[in-house]
Amino acid sequence: MPATHSQSPQQVAELFRVDPARGLSEADVEQRRAEHGWNELAEKPPRPVWIRFLLHFTDLMVLLLIGAAILSIVLQEWTDAIAIIAIIILNGVIGFVQEERAGQALAALRQLSQPQAKVLRDGKLRALPARDLVPGDCLELEAGDQIPADVRLNHASSLQVNESPLTGESVPVDKESTQELAEDTPLADRVNHAYLGTVVTAGKATAIVVATGMHTELGKIAGLLDKHQEEATPLQKRLGTLTKTLVVFCLGAIALIFALQLWRKPDDWTETLLLAVSLGVAAVPEGLPAVVTIALALGLQRMVKRNAIVRKLASVETLGSVTIVCSDKTGTLTRNEMTVREIVLHEMQLKVTGGGYKPEGDFLVAKNEEQINPQQLPLLIQAMQIAAWCNSAQLQEKDGTWTVIGDPTEGALLVAASKAGVEIGRNQQRILHEAPFDSQRKRMSVVATIDDRHVVLAKGAPESILPLCKQMQRGDEVMELGESQQTEILAQCNQMAERALRVLALAHRPASERDFKATAEGLERDLVLVALVGMIDPPRDEAKAAVRTGRTAGIRPLMITGDHPATALAIARELAVADDKSIAVTGQELDKMEDEELREKLPQIAVFARVSAEHKQRIVKALKKNGEVVAMTGDGVNDAPAIQAADIGIAMGITGTDVTKGASDMVLADDNFATIIAAVEEGRSIYDNIEKVLAYLLSCNFGELALMFIAILFGFPAPLIAIHLLWINLVTDGLPALALTLEPPEPGIMKRHPRGLKEPVLSATRVFTIVSQGLLEAAVTLGAFLWVLNSDGSNLHQAQATAFCVLVFSEILRSLSARSLTYNFWRLGPFSNRYLLIAAAASATLQLVVVLTPGVRDVFRAGDLTLENWLLIVGLAFVPVSVIELLFKQAPWLKAE
Repeated sequence: MPATHSQSPQQVAELFRVDPARGLSEADVEQRRAEHGWNELAEKPPRPVWIRFLLHFTDLMVLLLIGAAILSIVLQEWTDAIAIIAIIILNGVIGFVQEERAGQALAALRQLSQPQAKVLRDGKLRALPARDLVPGDCLELEAGDQIPADVRLNHASSLQVNESPLTGESVPVDKESTQELAEDTPLADRVNHAYLGTVVTAGKATAIVVATGMHTELGKIAGLLDKHQEEATPLQKRLGTLTKTLVVFCLGAIALIFALQLWRKPDDWTETLLLAVSLGVAAVPEGLPAVVTIALALGLQRMVKRNAIVRKLASVETLGSVTIVCSDKTGTLTRNEMTVREIVLHEMQLKVTGGGYKPEGDFLVAKNEEQINPQQLPLLIQAMQIAAWCNSAQLQEKDGTWTVIGDPTEGALLVAASKAGVEIGRNQQRILHEAPFDSQRKRMSVVATIDDRHVVLAKGAPESILPLCKQMQRGDEVMELGESQQTEILAQCNQMAERALRVLALAHRPASERDFKATAEGLERDLVLVALVGMIDPPRDEAKAAVRTGRTAGIRPLMITGDHPATALAIARELAVADDKSIAVTGQELDKMEDEELREKLPQIAVFARVSAEHKQRIVKALKKNGEVVAMTGDGVNDAPAIQAADIGIAMGITGTDVTKGASDMVLADDNFATIIAAVEEGRSIYDNIEKVLAYLLSCNFGELALMFIAILFGFPAPLIAIHLLWINLVTDGLPALALTLEPPEPGIMKRHPRGLKEPVLSATRVFTIVSQGLLEAAVTLGAFLWVLNSDGSNLHQAQATAFCVLVFSEILRSLSARSLTYNFWRLGPFSNRYLLIAAAASATLQLVVVLTPGVRDVFRAGDLTLENWLLIVGLAFVPVSVIELLFKQAPWLKAE
C-alpha cells in the first residue's frame, strides 16, 4: 500500500473504498473488522503472579542463603536460621513489588488510546467508542478531541494538533489537508496526518482512518515495548560473577579445612563436620543481599528529597555507572516556556532579560548593554501593543506561578508586552474584527480600537508579512520598504534563526470601516513593518552548571529532540552540550546510515533532531554497543521504547505521559536536567557504600577462614568453636555493615570517571586490601590464641575465648576504617556518620554481654577470662585498624584509585 501522506484526500478515499460524504456501511465495517480486528493495542498474557514472585528466589545468592538457612536449622541455630529466612523473604517481596510496577507501561498505553470518536456511517454522524473504528471510517474532529486512530485529513480549517506524546515537542502543529508529501517525510513533518494519542488544540477537520490498533504509530511503539527484554543492571551482573567465585572459593577452603581436621582427628568427625558447616555459614556474607537492598532503599529516599523518584531499587546504583545522558531539549534542558529574547526596531536592536512566563525583565540596547525605559521608546510600545492585541493567548498567575493558556509563542509576546508596561488584557480592548492564524497564510490579523483610532494589527512569519509591507516604521516617521531593504531584513531574520530564535514580524496600518468585515486578504495589505521579535525556549539556569558537572564526572550529554536541527544545535552550544566541532543529525540522515557508520560517528554527534520512536531506540542500542551506560530521558509516548531499552530510563514527572512513566526506571519530579546529575551523584555514593560494605564483610570473613585454615594447617587446635563463628557472623556482619550504607559521599566523588561495564565489582586494589586486612586480623587473633594457650595456667577454652574477643573487637574497629579506601577516619570526620559509631558501640556491647553475663558466657566458654586476657584483647584489637589507618591509606597505589 502506498504511503497515505503522499496521496491526495481523493486518492486515499479511493484506496479505502469509501465515500467521505456517507462513510462506511455496517456491512463494510463488519468485513473490515474481521480483517483488521478491533482498534486497540494487543496484550500478551502475563505470567501468573506466583511465578513472577518465585522468580525472585532463583538468584544464586538467594539459593546460597536458602542452603545456609537449612544448615543452620540442622545445627539447631534457630536465631541464625530465622534471620536468614527473614532476609530471603524481605529481599524477594521488595524486589517483586518494585518490578511489578514496570508492567503498567502497556496498561497506560491502552488507557491512553481509548477516546470516543464522531464517526460518519451510512450518512449519519454517530459517537462511538474508538475501539469500534476500522480503516476507511470517516471522522469529524474539533478542538479538545483526542485523535482515536491514525487518520489522513480530508478537509481542515485552522487545525492545530498537540503531537507532544509522539514527537516530544509541546508547540501545537499546524495541519494542512491538501498537501501531498514525499514518502520519506518524517513523522513530525506529516502535516496532512493526525495520529492516535494526540489531541486537537484548535480548528476543525474531517478525516479518513488509515490505521487502527497495533498498525498505528502508537501501536508500533507498544510493539517495541512488548518486544524489549529487560537486562540485569551492572551491579547485578557483577555481584552474580562475584557470588559464583565466592561460592567456589568458600566451598574449596571449607572442604580442605574439613579434610585436614578429619585427618588429624579421625574419631571426632561429628565435631569436625559441625565446625566445617559453621565455618561455611560464617564464610558466606549472607546478609549482603539484604544490606544491598537496604542501601538502595535508603538511597531512594534520599533521592526523593532531590526530586528524583526511583521506581526500581536496582536502578539506583546504575546511575553511578552512567556515561551518556540522552536528554530531550524541551522542558528538561530548557524551561518549556517560550521567551522573547530580541526585538529589532528599524536600526535599533534590543535585548530582553528575564526567562519564562513571569513578566519581569529589562530592555537593553544590544550594542552597549545599556538599560532603557521602554515607556520612553514609542516605537517599542507600538510593537508591544501589536504583540499584545494581535494575540489569542492569556497569561495567568496562581500562587506565584505564571502560566499561559493558549499558544506558547503568543504567551511569550504577552509576557514581553507586560515587561514593557503595555496592558495585556485582551478583553479590555475593542477587537472589532479578526482573521485568525492560518497555516497557509502563516499570519494573524485583527482590527482594534487603540486611543480612539481604528488600526489593523498583524503578526506572522517574516517571509509571510514582509511581502505585504510597502513601508517601514522609523520612530514617528514612515519610510519606503524596497526590495533591497526586504532582503536585508530577511538576512537579519536568518541570523536570528541561527541563534535558535523563532522570528515573528509585527506590522500595522490605519483601518477603515470596510476593514471591519474584510477577508484576511483584504485586511493584510499595505502594511507598515514595525518590528521583528526573536524568541526562544531558554535553557534552564541550572542546566549549564549541571552539564559542566556531568562532563567533569565523565558523563557526556546528548540531545535527542523533535525540534529543528539548527535550533537544537544552537541551544546545545549555549549549554556546552555541543562545541564548534559537534554535529547535528536528523532522522532522515539517520535512516541512511548503517549501524556501523552510526556507531563510528556517535562521538562527534551532539544533537539528534527530527527523530521518531524507532530512531531513539536505535540510538540507545548503538550507544550501548559502543560500551556506554545510557540514561535516556523523555516525556512523550514516542520516548517510551528508548527509555525502556536504556540502562536507566528517566521520565518527566510534570509533562510526562503515563506510558513514559510506566516504562521508566526513574521519574523527575521537577523535569530538570540538574536533577539527573544530582541523582548520578547519589547513585555513585550508593555504589561506593555497597562496595565498602562488601569489602568490609569479605575482609572479616576471609580473616575467619584464614585463621582457621592456618591454625589447622600447622597442627594447632581450632582457635574458634562453632558458636563463636556463628556469633561473629551475626554481631559484626549486622549493624556495622548496615551503618556503612549511610556513609555520606566522599570528597571529589563527581570528579571521578564512571566505572566501566566490564570492571569487576571489586577492583584489584580492593581485593588486595581485603586479603591483606583479613590476614592481618587472622595473624593478630592467632597470635593472641597461641600466647594464651602457651601461658602458664591457661587452658584451650581460655585461649579460644581470648581469640574470640580479639577477632570480634578488631572487626568492629575495622568497620570504622571501612568508610573509605583512601581517606582516613579523621579526615572524613569522626561524627560525619554517627550511625556507624552507634552501630559499633551496640555491637561491642552485645559482645561484652555474651562474655560477661553469667550463664551466657558459659555457652560461649568465656568464663575463664582474666584481667591479663582483657588487656591483651584490648591491645591487639586496635592493631589492625591502626595499621590500616597509618599505613594502608598512605600507600600511593591506593591514593591513585
